[in-house]
Amino acid sequence: MLTKLIPSKVTAFAFIGALLSFSSTSVLAQTVYTDANGYTLTSPAGQDAVLTQFNTLVVQNGRVLAMGGHELADKYPDFEQVDLNGKTVLPGLTDAHGHVLGLGMSLLQVDLRDADSVNDAVGLVGDYAKQQPNLSWITGRGWNQEQWPSREFPNASQLDEVVNDRPVYLTRVDGHAGWANQKALQMAGIDAGTVAPDGGEIVKDAQGNPTGILIDNAMGLVENIIPEPSAEDKRQAFKLAFDHLLALGITSVHDAGVPATDLSIYKGLQHQGQLPLRIYAMIAATEPQLPQLLAEGPFTTNDDKLTIRSVKIYADGALGSRGAALIEPYSDDHDNHGLLVTSPENIDALYELIIPHGFQINTHAIGDRANRIALDAFEDKFASIGGRNLRNRIEHSQVVHPDDLKRFKELNIIASMQPTHATSDKNMAEDRLGKDRMQGAYAWQTLLDQGTMIAAGSDFPVELANPFYGLHAAVTRQDRQNQPQGGWYSEEAMSTEQALRAFTIDAAYAAWQEQDLGSLEPGKWADFIIVDRDPFAIDSSDLWKIEVEQTYIGGNNVYTK
Repeated sequence: MLTKLIPSKVTAFAFIGALLSFSSTSVLAQTVYTDANGYTLTSPAGQDAVLTQFNTLVVQNGRVLAMGGHELADKYPDFEQVDLNGKTVLPGLTDAHGHVLGLGMSLLQVDLRDADSVNDAVGLVGDYAKQQPNLSWITGRGWNQEQWPSREFPNASQLDEVVNDRPVYLTRVDGHAGWANQKALQMAGIDAGTVAPDGGEIVKDAQGNPTGILIDNAMGLVENIIPEPSAEDKRQAFKLAFDHLLALGITSVHDAGVPATDLSIYKGLQHQGQLPLRIYAMIAATEPQLPQLLAEGPFTTNDDKLTIRSVKIYADGALGSRGAALIEPYSDDHDNHGLLVTSPENIDALYELIIPHGFQINTHAIGDRANRIALDAFEDKFASIGGRNLRNRIEHSQVVHPDDLKRFKELNIIASMQPTHATSDKNMAEDRLGKDRMQGAYAWQTLLDQGTMIAAGSDFPVELANPFYGLHAAVTRQDRQNQPQGGWYSEEAMSTEQALRAFTIDAAYAAWQEQDLGSLEPGKWADFIIVDRDPFAIDSSDLWKIEVEQTYIGGNNVYTK
């Protein structure tokens, strides 16, 4: 449903110099934006949200004072007036599941996302190593063997051809597998006799020797000996990530799995006025200080830049590396059920610890077994100690047994899902699962139809952070080459309105923030973006092409193209 507060047609003019010239770091405390082609969902969140068009936006002291038609401008003659000349305005977008430090660090490493073969990836590593002769470790991220002709895992000897005097460690695109050269394996003490830790796998060849591929909990064998970045290194990485996200129109991020050291960095940045966007931090369940952090209670700053009131738990691995925990074996690996990164007993104990403190639980579950374990644990704890109304979430909710889909609604669980995962996984998901299990996979519309809230994100740097790639994937179920024709399991596609809702007001709801964020309604923070085209007026195949021209948080300009 679309409510219009402006005439049905707004002529879109080109930006003129006057608009671009007012892109200072902050705007006047009282500003009226006129002639906007504005869209926002209005409260409440969920199915009852109403898509509303507006022409005029009034901002005072960082918050929306009023939103409506042309007549509003005349009511505020003393306010600064800015003519947007028909440009499209949207609420600032929320990424409900990303890894901010991981994004920043990835911008400082070799990027293998576009490697189209193992030789291409090895060549990129070799080039990077030559450019960085002083680095003691060569690290990188983004390889994906499913995008290569062989579709086979790479091995250490391939890396040794280009770098054998320094350790090399490269994280798979999903973050659930690592590729090491022989030097890194030796430094970690990994050989034929090494036993993988619970929840992990050391891939070995026919002779029993490690190939260089480590999956899930086995990754720590190498990762634990890589020198930790300093606090200053992390601050620089955070700032790189912030700039990257603001340029994409992302004004709020739910940071999935943050250790105590990084929470302290966030607090320091916010205190110093160096946190330009909003962070909803999920404490990592593996954090040794978790009981103490829970005892301190939820944390929110007065400017709503930093909120800490949730915990991220890993139940299983990822589908691409066959680490997602499945009820039945993998269709393309009949002896493999995937991996539980956290045992059901430990998940149960964590729920028991977290719920009494009033913190939201956000459980990573990709496979149908992991989703069932998470749902069972929620059901059990709700019956014994409560917590049903904590807006608990399952992160990814990717492959769910059809019998369990309805339990999301019954147990009041939010599905935190990443639309680009479907278009990235479409080449291998059916191989992994078989046709029958696809009924409960990437089931966005099924969940929406039953009234389950979906909070949308990207899982960056696993996927690219651009939220318009996510909007496009959600609506078309196609990649950016318009494949497959008609969309991949297109019956589960979202409408443009549903997708925008999932990236705005519903994502805010999933962080307990819908009273202050997620829409451009009076009283909420004036977080908005100006984009170069109207998502409701263009062909859905072009949604990914939308570019951000300006980003505002709390009425302040924080990015101009």
